[in-house]
Amino acid sequence: MKYYSITIALILSTTVLFSFKKNAVSFEKYNYSTAHLKNGAGSPEGKTGAPGESSCTSCHSGSAQSGAGENAFVLFNASATPVTGYVPGQTYAVSVSMNSNPSKKGFQATALDVNGNMAGTFTAGLNTAINGTTKKYANHKSTSNTAATTAWLWAWTAPSTNVGDVTFYLATNKANGNNTNSGDVIYLSQHIIGSTAGIDEEIVNNNLVIGINPEKDQIQMGFDALTSESLFFNLVDATGKSVFTKDLGITSIGKNKHAIQLPNELKSGVYFVHLFIGNKAIDKKIIL
Repeated sequence: MKYYSITIALILSTTVLFSFKKNAVSFEKYNYSTAHLKNGAGSPEGKTGAPGESSCTSCHSGSAQSGAGENAFVLFNASATPVTGYVPGQTYAVSVSMNSNPSKKGFQATALDVNGNMAGTFTAGLNTAINGTTKKYANHKSTSNTAATTAWLWAWTAPSTNVGDVTFYLATNKANGNNTNSGDVIYLSQHIIGSTAGIDEEIVNNNLVIGINPEKDQIQMGFDALTSESLFFNLVDATGKSVFTKDLGITSIGKNKHAIQLPNELKSGVYFVHLFIGNKAIDKKIIL
């Protein structure tokens, strides 16, 4: 693999199917099936697993699972470039997808600041609906809960001032299509956007280092963990597709170092490292 720096002026203009004009997001029309679930137009508010909230398991049987390998979250700026930080007052497109792309599915997401307050505003896309009062929630629609919808899209306008890290809490539902609340699997994940590059300081100190060893085709990283948690590595391409995952076991309290061997078939380009410590997410942009 060759590794080099690249400048992206415009990316995903045809695959993501949206455009920006004067900070407003316009979504192209999708062709979706009209089939739907009982809650086909979206979940009742407050089911994302955010602090003080329940999750979809309050209605669907079973326990919530880690969404580390299932939930794909990408934030795009006005140039359709994936970003991991926000500029106050700017509008971004949010893309959420499920890597397994089940035949029946759903989602709910919200964005909160460090104090648990709604951070910014949501604007519905063609395949999403927004509900909620003080806090806003993005949801699937009855026309977007099948495999025909490869990604849910909506607009997020960042807070007008820098409020620090913003956490997107995401719950997805891998449904079995039996038109009941049984047999479904709920996946929870958190995606942090902000000036600290997505590091959750309650779990990891601000010394996360991610480097690339081109001779060995490895991603090498080190960090200090404050707790002992499960550790999962997910590499996502610029379209939001998971291209490589690895279970790294359990973190050690203190210093942690990992060398992750990459598949030979990976192409050069922009990728995002999603590192999950427990149910907390750290996102880092890299160029291979």
